[in-house]
Amino acid sequence: MDLSLLVIVVIVTALAFDFTNGFHDTANAMATSIATGALSPRVAVGVSAVFNLVGAFLSVQVAKTISSGIVDEAKINSAIIFGGLVGAIVWNLLTWLLGLPSSSSHALFGGLIGATWIAAGSDAVHFETVLEKVIVPALASPIIAGVVATLATWVAYKITEKSDKTERAKGFKAGQILSASLVSLAHGTNDAQKTMGVITLTLIAAGTLPAGSNPPLLVILGSGLAISLGTFLGGWRIIRTLGKGLTEIETPQGFAAEASATATILASTQVGFALSTTHVATGAIIGSGVGKRLSEVRWGVAGRMALAWLFTLPAAAIVGAIAGRTASLGNVGTVIVAVAAVVVAVGAYLLSRRQPVSAGNVNEMPSTSAPATASA
Repeated sequence: MDLSLLVIVVIVTALAFDFTNGFHDTANAMATSIATGALSPRVAVGVSAVFNLVGAFLSVQVAKTISSGIVDEAKINSAIIFGGLVGAIVWNLLTWLLGLPSSSSHALFGGLIGATWIAAGSDAVHFETVLEKVIVPALASPIIAGVVATLATWVAYKITEKSDKTERAKGFKAGQILSASLVSLAHGTNDAQKTMGVITLTLIAAGTLPAGSNPPLLVILGSGLAISLGTFLGGWRIIRTLGKGLTEIETPQGFAAEASATATILASTQVGFALSTTHVATGAIIGSGVGKRLSEVRWGVAGRMALAWLFTLPAAAIVGAIAGRTASLGNVGTVIVAVAAVVVAVGAYLLSRRQPVSAGNVNEMPSTSAPATASA
């Protein structure tokens, strides 16, 4: 395969990952607003898509962490990056099918690390950077967001305890429109940049850009559009889990969770931490349940989600390593990996049709869900 053609294949695959990232992570911004009725499902994903696109243009710090921090760009090639992306996409599709809000970001990191390690050796992975800007934020961010959301929820109920419940709900619904939009904006500043970083890394590895380059404007635009399109389609299965599976959310809780998530994501973006917005949003939602009443949280669901988080990096790394090694064999290997990825994608879609989740039944618990005409 001609190198320039392989680079194009990798860029298209990166945008495909960005698309899956969009529908996988829509729940992070809009699950609580949909659950409380602050926004209708279709309006919510539309608003989220617009603000994701705007956020993609606000910063490049996280993109630089990906393109020049996680792995040594001098020791990898386009085939390795392709394998890493396939590992991330496969994990995203599996967790979407199961309705588990796992981290698209950590799937990407795991895929890249696995593919790089198996093909170029462990010294091609910058483990200090991985620890500092991936592992530590992954552990700290949900705790920080959860604590902030717990306090914010307690304060929200305390200062409005004598208010009419109907008026209180109306006021916080209006606030949720703003806070949910800000989460989407923050999501764009962090998650869209990860694909920008991968594409920039590909161009650097191919010699098209010098080492340490910022993402070109076309890369920023393409990444923003891809994640926005995925967001607009709505990851209804995961929206249901976050909006209805963890805790019964009222409008004060929704506002507190969204505001806490926004603050955590934006602060991390400014210092280049490629954190998981899924971890942050989940921590904030759990915190909002604790802030109202500890028993409001369904800890069994939270435990299953935490288990998925634990396996995300190693599982994506294993798939990425296999795909990267296979793609490195040449034309035949690249075709095999591409066909396998398409088969997994089609299989996940067909399985999802057995119990579809859509805008029409996203707020129904699985035991009472009715069939829907479209799913995502």
